[in-house]
Amino acid sequence: MDFTVASLAEAVRTKRVSPVELVRDCLARIERRNPALRAFITVDADGALATARALESEAVGGRFRGPLHGVPVAHKDLCVVPGLPTSCGTRTRDYFHSDVPCTAAARLAAAGAILLGKLNMTELAMGPFGDNAHHGDVQNPWRAGHASGGSSSGSAAAVAAGLVAGAIGSDTGGSIRLPAACCGVVGLKPTYGRVSRAGVMPLSWTMDHIGPLAATVTDAALLFSLMAGHDAADPTSSPRPLDDVVGVLEGPVAGLRAAVPEAHFFDELSGDVEAAVRAAIGVLEKLGVRVGRATLPDLTSLTRECSTPIVAAEAATAHGRLLRERRDEVQPVVHARAAVGFSVSAVQYLEAQRLRERFAQEFAAAAFADADVLLMPTIPEPAPAYALAKAGSVEEIVARMGRFSRLTRPLNAAAVPALSVPCGFSADGRPLALQIVGRAFDEATVLRVGRAYERATDWRRPPP
Repeated sequence: MDFTVASLAEAVRTKRVSPVELVRDCLARIERRNPALRAFITVDADGALATARALESEAVGGRFRGPLHGVPVAHKDLCVVPGLPTSCGTRTRDYFHSDVPCTAAARLAAAGAILLGKLNMTELAMGPFGDNAHHGDVQNPWRAGHASGGSSSGSAAAVAAGLVAGAIGSDTGGSIRLPAACCGVVGLKPTYGRVSRAGVMPLSWTMDHIGPLAATVTDAALLFSLMAGHDAADPTSSPRPLDDVVGVLEGPVAGLRAAVPEAHFFDELSGDVEAAVRAAIGVLEKLGVRVGRATLPDLTSLTRECSTPIVAAEAATAHGRLLRERRDEVQPVVHARAAVGFSVSAVQYLEAQRLRERFAQEFAAAAFADADVLLMPTIPEPAPAYALAKAGSVEEIVARMGRFSRLTRPLNAAAVPALSVPCGFSADGRPLALQIVGRAFDEATVLRVGRAYERATDWRRPPP
């Protein structure tokens, strides 16, 4: 039986496997692998088994809560789930509190998903590598000692290692797509406002996105379709109706138009990354996608003048007490990045927000004037060794973080959907990824292109 959301849900529905059997198997895998992998912060074995027994009883009686009935999942530890602590990767076991539980998690539970626990993450979601001094560095399932990607590090590693079938992550500058790329799984950053952020620790409330990580594009589409939609508990969530992303997933892509933005996105790539991404673009061309070129606004200036001050100011606002009063509890690099926000003036912040609005309009006009999607790399190099990623001074590490996430951050400011799909391996076996970007609220096309590429290739395989 294939360990995917779709396959497991079908196996439960046809009574080829029971939810209790699935949970016990996953718990055994977690017990065996998590001490080295460090993907989980909290494992809720008793709660998961209790839910599994209830779901099994319902299945025996022919009753199913929804498309995920009996499917084991876990969520990034910034999602508030009643009865479980929410550390947000900090030293404090239960750091973040919300009167409203995580809407995205609640919607998956209502569809029958079984929560196994809470997943490790970069402290306060501020880092692209997956290191955490409090809960341990999340190891890349493909190569121990290497970055799993951040900040949704545990989410990607747990899916890649087969500890869960799907997971929720958050993405402020690449934190779903970077770990998906590093760990060889699929990660979707939806359009801003498409998935409710209620019950999720804010890092930057105007840049934060919530989305799924899964083994396949089909699984990501299914999870997204269940998580998405307007939520009165989140005033920034969009009231726009959701397209049928699952129903059109297997549709043809011949005739679709794609553009490749060479500047910025293809600068200073490792040879393995560039070769794999260009080969992936070639596969889509053979499937009938018409590929051209796109010239986008200046993305380097955007990051410096827009994304950095906005994220820093909002992070300092959200976590001011921790940063000021308990500085010794915060990792030096995390503190350095967040505390910059204390020096961002109101004028700078408002100017950055105005620039972001103008950029989003200019980006959409330039990117999609003659294209339905953009095609580009997700990461500029394969997952680096932690020893290299964490070497040097705080300033050197922060600069390295910026270089590693430079291909994902502009798309948060643009507020458009972006999908990371595995597209090969480096010479030494580290996963590589293609990033597919679409118009705002057009997740359906992005996912359809990703599924067409996935269907035509054979990059999905378990890590060694």
